[in-house]
Amino acid sequence: MNDSTERVDPALAAGNRKQLAGYRAEHFLWAVDQGVATVTLNRPERKNPLTFDSYAELRDLFGQLKYATDVHAVVVTGAGGNFCSGGDVHEIIGPLVRLKAPELLMFTRMTGDLVKAMRACPQPVVAAIDGVCAGAGAIVAMASDIRYGTARSKTAFLFNRVGLAGCDMGACAMLPRIIGQGRASELLYTGRSLGGEEGERWGFFNRLCTPEALVQEAQALARQLVEGPTFANGITKTMLHQEWAMTIEQAIESEAQAQALCMLTQDFTRAYEAFVAKQKPKFEGN
Repeated sequence: MNDSTERVDPALAAGNRKQLAGYRAEHFLWAVDQGVATVTLNRPERKNPLTFDSYAELRDLFGQLKYATDVHAVVVTGAGGNFCSGGDVHEIIGPLVRLKAPELLMFTRMTGDLVKAMRACPQPVVAAIDGVCAGAGAIVAMASDIRYGTARSKTAFLFNRVGLAGCDMGACAMLPRIIGQGRASELLYTGRSLGGEEGERWGFFNRLCTPEALVQEAQALARQLVEGPTFANGITKTMLHQEWAMTIEQAIESEAQAQALCMLTQDFTRAYEAFVAKQKPKFEGN
């Protein structure tokens, strides 16, 4: 889109193309159905906390999604009525207090790399959030493109409650863009929980669902996105992310280049031909 856009050698990109339906996750559940991948954090007895290993595997998997040919949208959720309680107190927090600055910086950069990978993958990410959504779990929800919640969702950026700053994994940059500077400041300074209904009013949640229907509704939205022009959706996600750091003039030029690229796709031609024939277009993502 703009001059700073990463350039990938076509031969290298072709060599990196991969099918991820058969991916065998070690630290969470992974399933792909009709182009929709579902990631389920699966430690319900502890409210699905993250570990060093699950952080790293999520980071690597979202990085691979950039080259996936069979995944066009992602749903992230948690098992057992909760989304994610953050970093595991025993497996992450305990070891961290014994590390020195260089090792701590390696850890915080690794967790930030998960957010970067979620934002850089072209697939829209839909978070289905029930129950506890705290700490790093709140960050994963924040880094998603769309968030569905329930009335009993409790989202807390609780870093200051454990003696840390609220500026974790991009929170000070991203959260104000979602809910506004004042509201983000309140959550990051106090660490209080944001309830489901309040979260919907504030714009953190796109929609509230019943707990029983939450994942199904998130997957239904993901399937709707998969039925659309997935290449163009990926461009939309890229521009939504990149334009945070652009002037209006830069954004308009970048969007001109992006839209011209999309006009070269067969999906654009398919849409025109379907309109002429008074039919619904069937997009194929190319």
